[in-house]
Amino acid sequence: MSFRRDGHLACLSGSPSLDRRAFLALAASALLPRLASAAQPRIAIIDWGLLETALAIGVVPAAATELRQFARIAVEPAIPASVVDLGLRGSPNYELLRMLAPDLILISGFYEYQRPSLERIAPVLALPIYEAGRPPYPLAQSSLLALGERTGRGADADRYAAETGAELEERRLALRRFASRPAFLISLGDARHFRAFGADSMPGDVLARLGITNAWHDDTSYSAAAPVGIEALARVPEASIIVLAPLPAEVSRGLPDNALWNALPAVREGRVAVLEPVNHFGGLPSARRFARLLADAVAREPNHG
Repeated sequence: MSFRRDGHLACLSGSPSLDRRAFLALAASALLPRLASAAQPRIAIIDWGLLETALAIGVVPAAATELRQFARIAVEPAIPASVVDLGLRGSPNYELLRMLAPDLILISGFYEYQRPSLERIAPVLALPIYEAGRPPYPLAQSSLLALGERTGRGADADRYAAETGAELEERRLALRRFASRPAFLISLGDARHFRAFGADSMPGDVLARLGITNAWHDDTSYSAAAPVGIEALARVPEASIIVLAPLPAEVSRGLPDNALWNALPAVREGRVAVLEPVNHFGGLPSARRFARLLADAVAREPNHG
C-alpha cells in the first residue's frame, strides 16, 4: 500500500487490498488531529434527543449516530463537519468508537441495553427524556441542565432553558385563536392510516403548553399510537388536524383522491396544517422547532383560526 502524490490511497501491484479494520484505523487517525481541539470532555452521543441538546448549548461531540438521517428528520441544530458518524443508533460502530477514544458516551433510556458494550470503551452517562407515563418536556429540561453542568456549559444550558420557556409563551399567545378548537396531532404512514401523538410525546406535550387541547384521547406510548384508520379523525368533527412530515410518496399521491380524507370536516374547511419534519423523540430544540413551525403555519392560513 502507498499514497499517491494527491494524498489518496493506492495499492502496490501484487499487495493485498486494504482490509476494513486497517481502513477504519487510518480513517480514525486522520480525524483525530482535527477533533483534538474540541472542548473537553470528548463526547460520543448515541441518542438523537441528546445530540440536539448538546449542540444547542455549544457542546460539539466527537461522534454521533445516523447524522444524515438526523439532518433530514430532526433538521436542527446543524451538525458541524467535525462530528464523526457512528452508524445506526441501534447498533453503532463499536470499532470506530473505540478508535475515537471518547471520554464520555451519552445515551438515553432507549439504549440502556447497549451500556455493557459501551462501558468497555468509556464511561456512560444516561440522561432521560422519555419515561413511561411522564410528559417529556420537564425531563428534557432537566437533562439539558445536567448536561450543561457536566460539560462546563451550565450558563449556556440555563440560558437555553429560559429562552425556550419564553419562546413557547410567545407562541402560545400567537396561537390563541387556533387554540379555540382541539387539534389532532398526527403523522401519516400511508393514505389510509395515521399515528396520533399524545401527551407523552414531545410534540403532544408542547401542544398542551401552547394551550391547545389534544383531540386524541386514547392511549399512546412515548411517541404515537399504533396506526389507526383515517375515519377515526371524524370522531371530533370540530377539531383541526396537524400533520407532521415527512409524508411518504404514497400519501402525497393518494390523499387528494381519498374519499375518507376529503370527507373530514377539517379537510373540507381548510383546517389542516402540514408541518415540516420534527424529531418525534427530541429534546427542547425539537420543542421549539415544533412550536415555531405550527405558529408559522397558522399565521399563513386564516382558516386555522
